[in-house]
Amino acid sequence: MRQSRYAPLMTLPGEAELSALRLSLIVAGRSVAFSLLPAIGIAWLLTRRRFPGRTLLDAFVHLPLVLPPVVVGYLLLVLFGVRGPLGRLLEAAFGIRLVFTTSGAALATAVMSFPLMVRAMRIALEGVDVGLEQAARTLGAGPWDRFATITLPLMLPGVLAGTVTAFAAGLGEFGAVITFVSNIPGETRTLPLALYSALQSPDGEAMAARLALLSFGLGLAGLIASELLARGLRRWLGN
Repeated sequence: MRQSRYAPLMTLPGEAELSALRLSLIVAGRSVAFSLLPAIGIAWLLTRRRFPGRTLLDAFVHLPLVLPPVVVGYLLLVLFGVRGPLGRLLEAAFGIRLVFTTSGAALATAVMSFPLMVRAMRIALEGVDVGLEQAARTLGAGPWDRFATITLPLMLPGVLAGTVTAFAAGLGEFGAVITFVSNIPGETRTLPLALYSALQSPDGEAMAARLALLSFGLGLAGLIASELLARGLRRWLGN
């Protein structure tokens, strides 16, 4: 009986594929956790404050969107590599080494997805009525009280959308990761890197197809979850 050409796609993922999946989820999760609070702060600063250098800061934050990911990875390697100024400082002072590690992969992913988080949060924050904050100020609420009780709850849909979108984007980051931390199985080989490795193998077509389907499914699920959660939060805040 002739075997279907699609039969390899129906087999369960192997250990290498599951390892890449787990590592991708860990890297994307760490990158979001690392970026969340700075992204909220930067989004608020760019939306609510006017100061010299604001345009330059805005451009710097969004620079990873227009730079080739390989360039971002190279810059991270220059700064955080073994001989880089920040890399030497972190290793000497805290024993932290980022290059060729999972933490380094999370850093590269965080840098690439950070503008997506900031952008979504800024859009949400721009829709928050400044008059509500001003009214709270006239009633005696301090800056932190106004932010925690009015601004942050009203911008939560954007925070959530930016977080989930950045997580989904982090699952697919390739160029910055492979340039900064290489392609080490079990350490830095995420789904995109595992797919790249499978494509380089003479008999890796089936594995590459399964990895591509995994990546597609995760990315699609992340975007759908982002939209559904944002809608739910908007309805909840509307009530």
